[in-house]
Amino acid sequence: MWLLVGLGNPGAQYARTRHNIGFDVVETLAARHGLEFGGKRANSLLAEGKVAGQRVALVKPQTFMNLSGQAVAALRTWYKVDAAREILIIYDDLDLPFARLRFRERGSAGTHNGMRSIVQQLGTSDFARLRIGIGQPPGKMDVAAYVLSRFSKEEAEQVPDLIATAADAVDLVVREGLVVAMNRYN
Repeated sequence: MWLLVGLGNPGAQYARTRHNIGFDVVETLAARHGLEFGGKRANSLLAEGKVAGQRVALVKPQTFMNLSGQAVAALRTWYKVDAAREILIIYDDLDLPFARLRFRERGSAGTHNGMRSIVQQLGTSDFARLRIGIGQPPGKMDVAAYVLSRFSKEEAEQVPDLIATAADAVDLVVREGLVVAMNRYN
């Protein structure tokens, strides 16, 4: 089973912001595979079903970004998944140029507070992640304001393709494994 977790913040005011791109990817996956976010567990919205014959739970934590680890840890226990082999976290990353994708099998949380929470709550950094580049804030713009902002007009034109490509990459992980996806998308 795969626990596919898209990070974001709940609420309409955060929809389509840079920080919510993880939510956008799991919503796209749900639509592609005829799954609906109807379930609730561990302070998360869930869409359960199959992708490429594999059981999956698509997850949108409702804890707000900085407490994402509470939801992920509770769901790991509920579904009895192995973090190192069956969890994939999908999130925005300031340290990657806009529209760049990067898979990792493990690693530090970096400056991302949602990832810090997940590492702390799981007690390990050994879990897969898909980082989606949102680039650095312009000038001296506050980082928090930047990640909670909407994409520029030029970026917004590319976002649908970016989300679709990220969803393709996650589909590949489920079908053929993380190493294959890393070789294709990194």
